[in-house]
Amino acid sequence: MSRDVHVPGLPQFTLFAVTWPAEIERRVGLRRHAGIGEPCGLGRRRSQASQRGSSEVSAPAHTPGAPPQHDARPAAEPPSAGSGRPRTERRPEIQGLRAVAILLVASYHIWLGRVSGGVDVFLMLTGFLITGSLLRTAERTGRVQFAAFIARLARRLFPPAAIVLTAVLVGTLLLLPRTHWRDTLGEVLASALYFENWRLALTAVDYLAGGADASPVQHFWSLGIQGQFYLIWPALLAVAILVARVTPFTARAVFLVVLGLVLVVSLAYSVWRTETDQPWAYFDTGARLWELALGGIAAIVLPWIKTPRVLRVGLGWFGLAALISCGLLLHVSTMFPGYVALWPTGAAVLILLAGTTNSPIGADRLLASRPLKYAGDVSYSLYLWHWPLLIFYRVKIDGDVGLLAGGGILAVSFVLAAGTTWVTDHAAGWAGRARAARSWSLALGLACLLPVVFVTVGWSAQLEQESHDRVPHTDDLVRYPGAAVLMRRPVVEPPRLPIRPAPDVATQDLPSVYENDCMQNTRESELEQCSYGAKQPSHTITLIGNSHAAQWLPALEKMAAPNGWRIVVMTKGSCMLADEEQIYKGKPQPSCTAWQENVMAELKRRPPDLVITTGTHSSGTEGETLTPGMISRWRELGSMGVRVLALRDTPRFRFKAPECVEAKGRDECTEAESYSLAKISPILALRDAPVNVKFSDFTPYLCPNDRCPSVIGNVLVYWDSFGHFTATFTRTMTPLLERQVRQALQRQVTCMRPTPSGKCPKPPGGRVTPPAR
Repeated sequence: MSRDVHVPGLPQFTLFAVTWPAEIERRVGLRRHAGIGEPCGLGRRRSQASQRGSSEVSAPAHTPGAPPQHDARPAAEPPSAGSGRPRTERRPEIQGLRAVAILLVASYHIWLGRVSGGVDVFLMLTGFLITGSLLRTAERTGRVQFAAFIARLARRLFPPAAIVLTAVLVGTLLLLPRTHWRDTLGEVLASALYFENWRLALTAVDYLAGGADASPVQHFWSLGIQGQFYLIWPALLAVAILVARVTPFTARAVFLVVLGLVLVVSLAYSVWRTETDQPWAYFDTGARLWELALGGIAAIVLPWIKTPRVLRVGLGWFGLAALISCGLLLHVSTMFPGYVALWPTGAAVLILLAGTTNSPIGADRLLASRPLKYAGDVSYSLYLWHWPLLIFYRVKIDGDVGLLAGGGILAVSFVLAAGTTWVTDHAAGWAGRARAARSWSLALGLACLLPVVFVTVGWSAQLEQESHDRVPHTDDLVRYPGAAVLMRRPVVEPPRLPIRPAPDVATQDLPSVYENDCMQNTRESELEQCSYGAKQPSHTITLIGNSHAAQWLPALEKMAAPNGWRIVVMTKGSCMLADEEQIYKGKPQPSCTAWQENVMAELKRRPPDLVITTGTHSSGTEGETLTPGMISRWRELGSMGVRVLALRDTPRFRFKAPECVEAKGRDECTEAESYSLAKISPILALRDAPVNVKFSDFTPYLCPNDRCPSVIGNVLVYWDSFGHFTATFTRTMTPLLERQVRQALQRQVTCMRPTPSGKCPKPPGGRVTPPAR
C-alpha cells in the first residue's frame, strides 16, 4: 500500500533532496536497477535515441513566458501500472500561470508603479521547465546536448529580443533627450549580451547613479539572470551524470541533491545579501538561483506527491490568491529576493502541485481557459514590449499614467506581442525545417541579435568621441566666466553662448577622482588616496569627505601647482567627515565608520597642514544640518594641530539640471535656495566653534537673489539633481576658493590639546565667524 509524501513547506523539499530516504529511492527508481550498468533511463535505447537526434528535445521556456511550442511537462510523472519508466504529460495550467504572472507584472508597472513578484514566478517556472527538458534529453541520450540546447534557445529567444531592442534604439533616437542616450545605449548592449542584471547591480550601488531614471530596457535584468542560468544548469547536470556513473544513484537522484544544495546555499546568500545590500541582491544572479533551483526540485519531486483532488482544488485557489496579493501586501522592490520571495514562488509551487484537477471549480479550469492560454503564449513578447512603451509614454507626457492611458499601453503591448510572436514562430519554424536544424537555429538567432550589438557599439563610440570633443578641456573665462561673473561689481552677464559643458555630456564632466578610482564606493572601507600638485610642497592639503567634498578637486588642482601645494584626496561615497553613524539609502553604513577610522589613522601618521571638507549637509527632505559628529571630528583634528576649512554644502534640486536645461532652457531651470538650504546657515548659529576651523559659504555665488540657477556665466553648474558641480564650473570657482584656502593656512591654531571636557578653549577676542553674505 503506497503512502503519500507530505511536504508542508519548502524547507522539507531541501531536506527531502539531501537525505533521500531509501523508501523514496525505491518508489521513484533513483537507484540503478540490479544488473543494469547505467542509471535508470540513461543509455536505454541509445541507438533509437541517436537516430531520433535532438528533435524530440522539448524547447525550454524562458522568462517571462515563452512561445507556445515550448513543452510544459514536468521532469517525470508517476509510472503507470506495470511500467517501470516515468511517463510525461502536458500541463495546460502552466500557460495560464504564465499569463497571470505577466498580467501582474505589466499591471503593477503601469498603474501602481510597483513590483508584483511575477518575475520571481517566471524564474521558478524556468527552473521547472528547463530541468524537465534537460533531464528527459539526458535520460534518452545519456548526455547533455549542450549545442542543441543553446541553438534552440537562440532560435526562440533572440529574434523577439532583437525586434524589441531595435524598436528601443529607434525610440531612443526619436523620443528620448540626448542626456539619456549614453546610458540607454549601454543598457541596450548589456541586454543584448545578457548581463543587464549586473549592470543594474553596479548602478544600484553607485552613489552617483542614485537618481538614475529607469531605462526602456531595464526589465531585461531577469532575462540576463536566465541567460546565465542557461549556461549553469547544463553544466550542473553534466556533473550529475558523471557522478552517477561512479555511484549507485541515477543522474536524476544526483541532480536532485545538487539542486537542493544550490537552493540552500543560494537562499542563505540571498537572505544575507538582501539584509546587507538589498539593491545589489535584487539583481544578483547568485541571490536568485534558489528560485530556479526550487523550480527544478519541483519538476522532479512534485509528480510523486499524491494528494486528494479536493485538497488540490484548495491548494490551487490558495496559491493563486497568494500570488495575486503578494505585490499588494509587500514592497517587493525593497524586500526581495530574500526569504520574502518564498511568497510568490511558493504560491506558484502550490499551483503546480494542484495540477490538473479536472474539477469544474478548480483553479486550473481558469488557468487552462483559452484567453489565459493565449496570454501565456505571447507572455514573453508581452513582457518585452510593455516596459519600453511605458517608459516612452512617460517621457512624452512627463507624468503619471492614468487608467485609460495605461489600458492603451497594455492593448498596444498585446498587439505588438502577438505580431512579434507570430513572426518569430514562423521564422523559428523555417529554421527547424532546415536540413541543418541546429546550425540554422543558432544562425537565425545570431543574425537577429548581432546587428543590434553592432549598431549599439557604433553609436556609443560616436557619442564617446563627441563627448571628448564637447567636454571643455581648457577654460575660457571671457566667454564662459561661470561663477566669476558674480565676482564683478556691477554684475554683467556675458553674451549668451551655447552652454558648456553641453547638457548631454555633463555627466562626463566630473572630477578626476572618478577617473583615477580614488572615490571609494559605498560598500568598501579601504582607504584610497590620490595626490596632485607639487612633489616637494610648501603645504599639504587633504580633501576629505563624500562626493560633495570631492567636487571641489578641479579648483584645488588648478591652484596647487602655481602655489607649490600638494593636494591629497580621501573621499568615499555618501560618507561625510563626522564621528557618528551615517545612513545611506535608509540603512546604517558601517563601511563609512570603518573608512573614517582608516582616515584618522592616516592623518595621525601624516598630519597635513589643512583639511578641506563639507561644513554642513543639505537635503531637500530634511533641510540643512550641522551635526555634533562633524564638530567632534574637527575638534579631534584640532588636537592634532590640523587646520580645517569647512565649506557650506551646495544646494539640491527637484530636477536634473542637464535634462531641464535641454528641455526647457536655462531660464526655466532654477530652484529656491530654501528647498535644501537653511534660511540662516547652521554655521552662524554654532556656538563655541573649534578655533582650528575656518568656515566658508559660497551660497551668494550659487544662489543669487535666493534662487539657484542651473547655468551661471554660460556654464552648466550641476550635472545632476544632488548638487554636484560640473568640473568646468568648479574651475571657475578657483579664485574664490583659493582666497579661502590661503586664509585658512594662515590661521593660528592655538589649541593643540583639548581641555578635559574635550573642547578647545576660545582664543582671546571672541568667537570665529564665517564671512558675511
